Amino acid sequence: MTDRQFMRRAITLASRGQGWCHPNPMVGCVIVKDNVIIGEGYHRRCGDLHAERNALALVKGSAEGATLYVTLEPCCHYGRTAPCTQAIIENRIAKVVVGSRDPNPKVSGKGVRILRDAGIEVVTDFMKEECDRLNPVFFRYITTGLPYVTMKYAMTLDGKTATKTGASRWISGPSSLKEVHRMRHANMGIMVGIGTVLTDDPLLTCRIRGGKNPVRIICDSSLRIPLESNLVRTADKVRTIVACATNYDSSKKQELERRGVEVLVIPGEDGKVDLRQLMKKLGSMEIDSIMLEGGAGLNASALEAGIVNEIRVFVAPKVFGGRAVSPVEGQGVELPSQAWMFSLKGVKRLGEDIMLSYVSEEKCSRE
Repeated sequence: MTDRQFMRRAITLASRGQGWCHPNPMVGCVIVKDNVIIGEGYHRRCGDLHAERNALALVKGSAEGATLYVTLEPCCHYGRTAPCTQAIIENRIAKVVVGSRDPNPKVSGKGVRILRDAGIEVVTDFMKEECDRLNPVFFRYITTGLPYVTMKYAMTLDGKTATKTGASRWISGPSSLKEVHRMRHANMGIMVGIGTVLTDDPLLTCRIRGGKNPVRIICDSSLRIPLESNLVRTADKVRTIVACATNYDSSKKQELERRGVEVLVIPGEDGKVDLRQLMKKLGSMEIDSIMLEGGAGLNASALEAGIVNEIRVFVAPKVFGGRAVSPVEGQGVELPSQAWMFSLKGVKRLGEDIMLSYVSEEKCSRE
């Protein structure tokens, strides 16, 4: 096998941690001796062993003289676990091949330097682009303290998100719906506006086998969320946060909290929830990623607030015609030159649908 094949295996392993290791990065590790893999691992959950230590724990015999391939620079500080550089040195690894550099100030460049000072050969930036693609969420969160926000919506070929009667189920096909639930698993939070709650009464849970439910976040300036809604009724089972402004009934707030709902009061100057401040608050709560799933009004507010890092559009092979709801409402821009700009990240076919992924040109992933 080649160096690229070993690193590719590490990348595959790292992706297994998706949805589980928040707010830590996804990391994979492969240990090779005499061109044979003698140990491999990945970071499974926040608080568990890191990828390097998991891989070393599975080595039978000695790892002395081996080469270690890891998708992210090994940590060198004490956090929830002991530093991986220490374990690498203690096991007398001869060479370390690193994919991504860790932007965490506690690690950045220091992990590599410690290994080199210990006499270990270190290769950096190997398959860097491929490894970087694993962790746009972590890169943003660790450098800004803010969640990575992905706006998601489904639309027809003529850009409609509902018919003229307001009917919207289902625009996209079953393959797209499965992908949406995989996104719910991958993101730590899911956010909707009160309009979506009042119209659809959603559960906002993940319904794929082995998946985990995201934290449910509702922007509801005046606390209009019904006490009998699915979200409130299940708040004791799935973490639920409602963000409001100042125009709310204090007794309603108390009742929501009694039922297990966390209520955040984050008013903006317009009397609505201040989305920028909400992102700061959610980041301080270690919520590192949010899937923005509706509706059109909240999408507009999120773009205007500058919090959207990525957009995923599910395009179905249907045409509704007529006048119907746009994916993004609000006032909009006056000139094409004032548009919010995004760059194409990827195209994926899902049955008869197409998923288009775009990232913000405001450098949302890594500086």
